Amino acid sequence: MTEYGRGSGSQPWHPEDPLYGDPGYGGQRYAPQQQPQQSQPSYGGHQPQGGQPYGWDQQGQAAPYAGDGTAHQDPYAAQHHTGQHHVGQHDTGQHHVGQHDTGQHHTGQHSTGTYAVPQAGDPSDPYGTGQYAAPQQRQGEHEQLGARDWHQEEPDAGKLALFDDRPDDRAVPGDPAGDEPAAAEEGGRGRERRGKGKTKKNKRRSGTACLLVAVVLVGAVGGGGYLAYDYWQTHFGAAPDYEGEGTGQVQVEIPKGASLTEMGQVLFKAGVVKSVGAFTEAAAKKSIQPGTYTLRKEMSGQAAVALMTDAKNFLTLREGIRASEVYSAIDKKLGLTEGTTKGVAKSQAKNLGLPDWAGSDPNVKDPLEGFLFPSQYSAGKGTKPEDILRQMVARAKQNYEQQDVAGKAQALGLKSPLQVVTVASLVQVEGKYKHDFDKISRVVYNRLKPDNKETYGLLDFDSTVNYARNQSTLDTGAVRDLRQFNDPYNTYKIKGLPPGPISNPGTEALKSALQPADGPWYYFVSINENETLFAVTNAEHNRNRQRYEQENKKKAGSS
Repeated sequence: MTEYGRGSGSQPWHPEDPLYGDPGYGGQRYAPQQQPQQSQPSYGGHQPQGGQPYGWDQQGQAAPYAGDGTAHQDPYAAQHHTGQHHVGQHDTGQHHVGQHDTGQHHTGQHSTGTYAVPQAGDPSDPYGTGQYAAPQQRQGEHEQLGARDWHQEEPDAGKLALFDDRPDDRAVPGDPAGDEPAAAEEGGRGRERRGKGKTKKNKRRSGTACLLVAVVLVGAVGGGGYLAYDYWQTHFGAAPDYEGEGTGQVQVEIPKGASLTEMGQVLFKAGVVKSVGAFTEAAAKKSIQPGTYTLRKEMSGQAAVALMTDAKNFLTLREGIRASEVYSAIDKKLGLTEGTTKGVAKSQAKNLGLPDWAGSDPNVKDPLEGFLFPSQYSAGKGTKPEDILRQMVARAKQNYEQQDVAGKAQALGLKSPLQVVTVASLVQVEGKYKHDFDKISRVVYNRLKPDNKETYGLLDFDSTVNYARNQSTLDTGAVRDLRQFNDPYNTYKIKGLPPGPISNPGTEALKSALQPADGPWYYFVSINENETLFAVTNAEHNRNRQRYEQENKKKAGSS
């Protein structure tokens, strides 16, 4: 401890000053007896007006505590609560109590002299109680036990353990722990037992605290190590990956416009790759097309990318393609005899996953028409035709469910979801360019109105005649001849929609069929790839057709 507030000179001690005196042990008082002064280490305290610190004599020396004529340290001269107790020398044979201050407890000289009991109001009783308990033990035994006990138990103030309690937990006046009757009766022995018990308790508390800190430190180190490892793996480490070509079979759909990261997420969710990073690292600078892929479970990222970029393993179908063209493309891709896939489609149509409403019209030429969704499909060596057809049907069914074809059919004035797909197939074939799809869809719905005075409920589409004849040409013949052609798909003769779709529409055509543009148009003609002319009357439409013919002549002349 350092000296605090000590002045340069000595100040006489005043016996009636209430700032001096030791409250004593357990509230007891012993009449002091003058003893020779001996030098003691200095302690911090507040300075009186004369500049002399409390607990020092006129020569500036500390007063020792002596109970049997032998000078030794007062066992109570330690920290109590947050205040200090300072005692001056006793020359009147009476013990005066000092006030509590903010430092340590220092005592003057004591002896076995007569014990004086102050009265209430006496200056030597600053608390005004007039009561102090008389000692009930032999003085020498008390002091010997007390001194021996506190020399053994009191820790070195300069060598306190990190989690030890304060060095002196002894009771002081006013402290509930120090007012126990047992302590007052037994004197030093009571303190000795209480001191030992508290020491054991403090040791247990210190051990628990050390264990807790150790656990916290281990957890902090472990957590920090994991975060560092995770950061390294995320930014610099290789992404988790499987090894080999994988096993089994799984189909994944890569949407149009998907980034490499989005593709990796699709494959990761399907169990194809172990992580998105495994795919993106392998697919860097690769061109992967949207479509339906047949892959394997637990493939390495490199194996998955190799399979998805090998052109010989895929079959790509354009939007608006007919079912008959799909069958021929599959036969060619798999090296099968022409007509093989068409026969499979006819014999296994009910086993390919078509929705219940697919065959709602008995005049449908091919129940798979409109359900062979145009996209890219896996068609590697060993693939069976029915596997590819099943992939296409599943993809189309998924698209129709997403667009809620069944729920919106009635609102559009159509009889069934199949008619929605039929309208989409007409829009896909009649409209050469997607930016015209919404208006062409409106033309279809306007012509389907039985009270219209332009076409009288007839669609008059050449595309339906071409489908009925299984051809594709601009020259379908004269209108009067077409009106004589007897076929359910001939919209020049049969009012309303054909029995079923005439092609396999894409997503954009389907959206236009569900959300046609607003307008009064009944006719349209595309004069070039950037311009399509729409008309309300037949006269206006004929003028647009003349422009169309002029454009064709220019093209023929330039070629």
